[in-house]
Amino acid sequence: MPIPGNLLTTAMAVMPHTDADHALKTALSTDIPFWPQLPNLNYYEDMYVQAAEHFPGILLDIEKRTLKFSTEKFVSEFEETMSHFDEPEYFDVSETYSAVYHKFLKMDFSDRAAIRGQLEGTISFGFNIVNEADRPILFDDTIRPFMFEFMAKRVNVQLNRLKQLNPNAFMFVDEPGLQFLFSALAGYSDHKAKEDMEVFFSMIDRPRGVHLCGNPDWDFLLGMDMDILSLDVYSNGEVFSSYALSIKKFIDRGGVLVWGIVPTNFEPFEKESLPALEKRMENIWDSLGKKGIDRDFLLSKSLLSPATCCLVNPDKEKTVDKAFKMINTLSKNLREKYKLL
Repeated sequence: MPIPGNLLTTAMAVMPHTDADHALKTALSTDIPFWPQLPNLNYYEDMYVQAAEHFPGILLDIEKRTLKFSTEKFVSEFEETMSHFDEPEYFDVSETYSAVYHKFLKMDFSDRAAIRGQLEGTISFGFNIVNEADRPILFDDTIRPFMFEFMAKRVNVQLNRLKQLNPNAFMFVDEPGLQFLFSALAGYSDHKAKEDMEVFFSMIDRPRGVHLCGNPDWDFLLGMDMDILSLDVYSNGEVFSSYALSIKKFIDRGGVLVWGIVPTNFEPFEKESLPALEKRMENIWDSLGKKGIDRDFLLSKSLLSPATCCLVNPDKEKTVDKAFKMINTLSKNLREKYKLL
């Protein structure tokens, strides 16, 4: 697998910065850099808006910062969209929707262990985008299959662009909506979601994986045919570590785990310290070790990251920048301790 481990660092893409160069510099401070998504810079940078580019039926109002869907518009635009289905550039993120992405594409990453891209996932996109009846398009049996195929093309095009910069490039599918999948949502069962996600992943080139900050059914997610899983272990570590059997199966078949351990929200960050977070991380690994997971092997299949993205801090990007510095220091300390340098 081209995805490295050994406690190198990466991070979530959504960042609170309003200066693209500052955000990019922060992203480049990690071992595995990525292109930032900056919704506070403008609404085009919102992760849902970026995923919606060229999707037929979309009603986007940049000024009012709204993103909706019209079934009538979908029907009228569908033929035009299909006429571009064999044009890779049509499915990439344009400069209008992310200037920072195109800055990233002009950089030299030949000396990096890997680089990473991302796109909003189909489950979350389909939950978030609603039609004229305020019904999520995920529940529409006509729209849903097309949406999965459309988004798979978008993931593949971006991954191909990134692999031209670094052969070890990989993609996150961001799926915050997965944690709601098992609540009482009419019209879409977890069984159907598993079936759809398996089809979706079969259409996506490798390496591919999921990032989410919530707390879904981890057996469900760890059982998916993916190469990397990124999670908020700071908030969900105790629950996640109870799924040792599924974790072991995931890493045994080559999967990589991204442990999100440094909080990015102002209040919890101010209460934490480097030694406390190191101990917290090691306690989780100790717990898994007692359940039969070899620590050395686990660390070889592990990356570290901040716990979540955060757009709401009173100090804007300052705490997030501090969290990035802390995760890099934590990585250095742990890699020295476990002789991973």
